[in-house]
Parts: sequence; C-alpha cells; structure tokens
Amino acid sequence: MKTKKVTILYLLFDILAALLTWTLFFVFRKYNVNSELFTPYYFSTEILGDIKLYIGFVIFPLGWITFHLFSGYYNKPFRKSRLEELITTFIVTLIGTLLFFFVFILDDIVNNYSDYTTYFLTLFLLQFFLTYIPRVTITTYINHRISDGRLGFNTVIVGCGELAKNVYEALTQPDTHSGNFMVGYVVLGGEEEDMLEGKLPRLGELSELLKIVEEKQVKEMIIAIPAEQRQSIERIIVMTPDIHAMNVTLKLVPMSHDFLVGMVRTSSILHEPFITILPDQLSDWQRYTKRFFDILLSVIAMIILLPVYIFLIIGVKRSSPGSVFYTQERIGYRGRPFMIYKFRSMVTGAEQDTPQLSSKDDPRITQFGRFMRKTRLDETPQFINVIKGDMSLVGPRPERQYYIDQIVKIAPYYKLLHNVKPGITSWGQVKFGYAENVDEMIKRLKWDILYMENRSLQMDVKILIYTVLIVLKRKGK
Repeated sequence: MKTKKVTILYLLFDILAALLTWTLFFVFRKYNVNSELFTPYYFSTEILGDIKLYIGFVIFPLGWITFHLFSGYYNKPFRKSRLEELITTFIVTLIGTLLFFFVFILDDIVNNYSDYTTYFLTLFLLQFFLTYIPRVTITTYINHRISDGRLGFNTVIVGCGELAKNVYEALTQPDTHSGNFMVGYVVLGGEEEDMLEGKLPRLGELSELLKIVEEKQVKEMIIAIPAEQRQSIERIIVMTPDIHAMNVTLKLVPMSHDFLVGMVRTSSILHEPFITILPDQLSDWQRYTKRFFDILLSVIAMIILLPVYIFLIIGVKRSSPGSVFYTQERIGYRGRPFMIYKFRSMVTGAEQDTPQLSSKDDPRITQFGRFMRKTRLDETPQFINVIKGDMSLVGPRPERQYYIDQIVKIAPYYKLLHNVKPGITSWGQVKFGYAENVDEMIKRLKWDILYMENRSLQMDVKILIYTVLIVLKRKGK
C-alpha cells in the first residue's frame, strides 16, 4: 500500500464527509424553519431549488480540506496515532465549525438563542463524526497491517556491534511488530565486532550510505553505535540534508544519560524508544502559518516601502554607474541554488574572478551603499525571494557555494542549515551582523544552529522585532 494511495483515501472520505454534512445540515435548517419541507412541492422548491445548496457543495468541501491540510493531517499517513487523530479531528472540526457557522451559515430567521446552539451543535457533531469514523477505521486497518507485519518501512541499521544486535532483536520480535522491514546494516569502517553477520545483509560502509538509501528505498535509519564511537554521528549528520530530502527518518539508540537529561521523547507504549535526529521543530500548522505570514508581511512591507524603494533607486543610480539591483547565486533549502536580489551597494565590477567578502572599510562600497548596509535596506528586495518561496523572513543567511566549501572543511555541520529555508534576517545576523571572512561565518554559525534547534513562531517574532530595532537605530554591521 503506497503513501499516495492512503493519502488519497483519507482525502476522499473527508470530501464525502463534508458533502454529506452540508446536505444533512442544510435539510435540517430548512425543516426547522418550515416543517412542511418534506412534501413534494416544498422539497423541490425549498431544497433542490435553493442555489445555496449547490454553492455549499463547492465551498464546504474546499474549506474543510484546506483546514485539514493546514493541520498537516495528510502528512505521514502511516505514522498516525489514533489518540492524536481524535484530538486533531476534534480541534480542527471545532475551529472550522466556528468559522463556517459565523461567516457563511447564519442567514436564516432565528427565533431565539437556543436555535443558535442547536444549529451549531448539529453542524459540529455531524462534521466531527462523519469525518472521524472513516478516519479511525482506515487508521485502525493500517495499524493492524503494520502490527501483523504485512505493512512496514524499509529500515537500515547503522552499526554492527552488540547495541545494533540488541536493536535488531527488539525490532524483529514476532509479537510486537514495529513496522520496520530490516533490509540490512551499514558498518562504520570495520573497527567493531560484527554481530549482525548472518542475521542481516551487510550493505556497505558509512561512506556509501546515501547510495544505499537510494538503492534500497530506505524510509528509516537507526543509528546503533556505542558511546565511544559517537563521533561518527557527525559524519552522518553532515549528510542529513540529502537524507531528509529522500524522506528518510533518522533515529538514534539512546544511552542511559540520554534518558536522564530528558532527550528521549516517545508516545509509543509497546515499541522501542529512540531519539529522532533533527526533527522539524515546527509543527505542520506552525510551518503553514509561518509561510502564510512570510507572504503576507512581505507583500505589506513592499507596499509600505514603495516610497523608500523610489528613494533607494535614485540613491543607487546617483552613487555610481551601473544597475540598481544586484543578483547573486546562493545556496538555499536542501542545497538548492537560487538567485538572491539586493540593491547594489558596491561599484560595478567590484568582484571579478574569485569571490570576495566585504569588510568594514571596503573601498568597493559606495557612500550610499554604506548607508544601505548600516540600515539593512539593501536587503529589502529579498521580499521577492520570500514570496517566490526561495527564502523566509527569518532563517539562516544563505551563502555562496565557494564559501560553503571552505566552511564545511572546518565545520562540516554547517550543512545542517540547509534543512531550513534561509532568511532575510536571522539570529546570527542580529547577534553578529555581516561576516567579513570565513572565520566570522563560523562564529556566526553557532547562533544559526541555535535558531534551528529552538525555532518557533515566537522566536521568529523576537528576531523580527530586534531586526527592526537595528534598522531604526542604524546599528547594522
């Protein structure tokens, strides 16, 4: 059973639930107003002859599917908890019912407030039960198929020592199938005793990991290496942008101190606890909310800044000959290149062959360009990058491949930043400002890693506020 098919199944039943809910609720409202509704004449005129019934057939399903998409319900259809499903469906239904009820539905003659309560509860209960019952039926069926071993995910174990052997035995117990189909294991380099030999196919060494993941269509990777070899985890973490791009979940077998310091979080009662490496700190609804406000605030900012743009265009034109805007290739989310937009702050042809970073007293920077950099106004055309989806308002600043190649030689974990969208401003930009060399880029990296591990909508708001204060006080570096 493929992920797409299961997602379509959930989607189809949600659409049917919305259509059935709207039909029953529409009939109920009409009957409450006119008790003669079910006579042939009134039914044909009051129900079938009402254009609102057919408008609802379009708006109601589209609205509910939008709410469910926003909640992230259709993501990872094979990883659903029935308790979480109940809570999510209840909350989304409650919020959606409130919006539909007060925006679209209250157009009938209502005799008293008890009718409002009756209508609201009827709509809510119809939508909730008609949505939840098919969902929990599908989820229960899928969970049963996973538990009896008929459905699962191709899994690779990294490591071959005693810890890896224990993990293998725990995950292959016949009475509690975890959904992991063990396709083989990967060794670190032959420095530990191979205790999985004869139990699983040996697929290769750590250096071949990405190739193995692609060839074996791996969906889950479990790192089972002892504490003294955990320096190897850094080598794996460097690969995570590529691994996550292939929709692979990375899990680490916890040590005793991991339990004690609270690193282990699990909702499963029967299965082995693991630490998920670099999980997305933002929930689905937070990610969608972040994207919505990225677009909304960028559009508002560009409208408000229109007079400033005119001033900057004139200023750049008068500062030195050349174009107003400057474009440059940067590396963004999942390592994908894109063109970043800026107001030109240097003289034309400032960079010929080898890329050069600017410094505080860089003679290539024009006088007007110095003012723009101090106020960060040279970055404002990047609102276009945000609207296009290349960037976010808040995120690590994107760099050029030339400097990334130098940074990863010293700090290979820099590639972790490619797990999130780059931003116009960042924690590193607020704390550190522009980097004038690779060493300063590495110093700033600490703050960007901190952001990635602690990011939230609240954190984004704080960074945006501090960025505005820096602009107003002209404290930019």
